[in-house]
Amino acid sequence: MNWDHIWIDVNIATMDKQSASPYGVINDAAIAVKDDKIAWIGARADLPEFDVLATPVYRGKGKWITPGLIDAHTHLVFAGSRANEFEQRLQGASYQDIANAGGGIISTVKACREADEQTLFDLGRKRLNALAKEGVTTVEIKSGYGLDTDTELKLLRVAKTLGQHHHVDVKTTFLGAHAIPPEYQGQTDDYVELVINDMLPKVIENNLADAVDVFCEGIAFNLQQTKQVLTAAKNAGLAIKLHAEQLSNIGGSELAAKMGALSVDHIEYLDENGVKALSQNGTCAVLLPGAFYFLRETQHPPIELLRQYKVPMVVASDFNPGSSPICSTLLMLNMACTLFKLTPEEALKGVTINAAKALGLAEQVGQLTVGMQADFCLWDISSPAELAYIYGVNPCEQVIKAGKIIAQ
Repeated sequence: MNWDHIWIDVNIATMDKQSASPYGVINDAAIAVKDDKIAWIGARADLPEFDVLATPVYRGKGKWITPGLIDAHTHLVFAGSRANEFEQRLQGASYQDIANAGGGIISTVKACREADEQTLFDLGRKRLNALAKEGVTTVEIKSGYGLDTDTELKLLRVAKTLGQHHHVDVKTTFLGAHAIPPEYQGQTDDYVELVINDMLPKVIENNLADAVDVFCEGIAFNLQQTKQVLTAAKNAGLAIKLHAEQLSNIGGSELAAKMGALSVDHIEYLDENGVKALSQNGTCAVLLPGAFYFLRETQHPPIELLRQYKVPMVVASDFNPGSSPICSTLLMLNMACTLFKLTPEEALKGVTINAAKALGLAEQVGQLTVGMQADFCLWDISSPAELAYIYGVNPCEQVIKAGKIIAQ
């Protein structure tokens, strides 16, 4: 056999959806890489003969390999800090008080409009590095802190540039319909027209987005406005997804699922009809425990219904300056288990195979099987559950991206 690299003396959590064993585990395993792909995987005892002099062999010493982690929902490119608002809330100020004083999302919009691309790139690279150190090999980055055409395009350009200059693969999502900017207060329909007729065509012209998202909520965009944006995105050939049912249940998830959305995200207030729609249309449910934790929410996502209807559950950081300033996918594993009562296996699926599906990448990454892209991590752990169990000492020892060792 002629392979580029081989790992032996490892245990592998393949996350293979066809496997009957928990985590898709192969104990005392080996994995071989050729041309950026997984060329062979299985029990070490079954490893075919190969040229040991010509092939680099890495010995895992009984440690564990998993697929590279995937953070399927972030707002990673932004400027400014809202730590002062965090402090104000702890002292009793309400969100409305802060917003009336020019804070909240508008303060981030102002900072992003003022920041140049190099500043945004430098900030984004630090955050992407933090995720990469924890084994993240693919990440989604949304816009949404510009709320005007020039700044939305700027945020997406920076996100694309990060992907071009970093080993982490970046998928970009246009979220122009994130909030109503100050200059369009009381004119939401007019702003939606701007998103559809000015922003979206320029995003497409410059090939800046893989998908389009909308914040469908009582304080943001209603069902009709949401449908208008998603329809325009679909007609342009882009994937669609939705921030939905975070604060109330207005039916956004059901609408998005029936329109063929890859995912609906947050979904604390999702009901059974919405869950059925996700199940029937193959739409993923993205759970964001960081926002739940940071905002001290009490309404839990309908985990049991999602299990009952076999809806793929994704776990993501929602990293952003306002509601989830937590740049750690590993911490999300722990929070998904402690706050939402997912099992460690469900949580790990949520940042691997299910996260890949939510980004439209299920045929490329997220599980370790022959033919998949060779994105995986070597962890100094005693079992896969340990990734969700302990936090603070990073167990990631080696990151392999497209068959190449990029961190160890």
